[in-house]
Amino acid sequence: MHKSTFMFLSWLILSAVTLQSQAVFAGDPVANLRADVANGQTIYNEGKGDATACQGCHGEKALGMDAMAAPRLANVGQRYVIKQLIDYAAGKRTDAGAGAAMNDIAKALNEQDRRDVAAYLDLFENEMESSDLKSLAADGGKVGNPKNGKIIMTKGIKHLVPACQDCHGLSGHAPNIPAIHQQKYVYLVNQLNSYRNGSRANDQIVYKVGIMRGIAKKLTDENIADIAAYLSTVPSLKP
Repeated sequence: MHKSTFMFLSWLILSAVTLQSQAVFAGDPVANLRADVANGQTIYNEGKGDATACQGCHGEKALGMDAMAAPRLANVGQRYVIKQLIDYAAGKRTDAGAGAAMNDIAKALNEQDRRDVAAYLDLFENEMESSDLKSLAADGGKVGNPKNGKIIMTKGIKHLVPACQDCHGLSGHAPNIPAIHQQKYVYLVNQLNSYRNGSRANDQIVYKVGIMRGIAKKLTDENIADIAAYLSTVPSLKP
């Protein structure tokens, strides 16, 4: 990628962060609505109607499970969780494997239920539970190099990919940008691959450009494995 193209991509990303931040103060439908955390807790632990209990895949503490390719949900960001549930319910996002169940689960929850679950997930203690990379490798999985992943996360790939932490930071800089440290390895690899091949297309679009799809297309299999290895084991995104 030419330097000018790289600079344009970086500008687009910063624009996305700015626009999303402004949305919080410009009629964000979530900002001023109250959530019933007790209802969210009940749904997470017991389910509701046709929506099965979230903890069955995501774990009692919402830390995710590599064996289920299920992501960490605790502390990733309330607005981000709400957006994903809305997108699942509308069919704008579909996942493979066990994640395919999310469409029917999200449809079974009403608008308030989604806010309640998201609010409950934000109240979890910021507990760390890293992916077991040695175990994944022993089971025959491809595991990346966390040291190389750290370089991409904090510095990017010169003239090709900006640093991921510029947007994601430690806890997400904008409403729909999630915190990704301590996210599960298998989930991260799957989602970056999905962005790269276009099967996931519900990322933020700025000037007709899908930010995550544009970035993922520039990543190799090795890059993706390295990023996931770093993020799934690092306690924070601080260099």
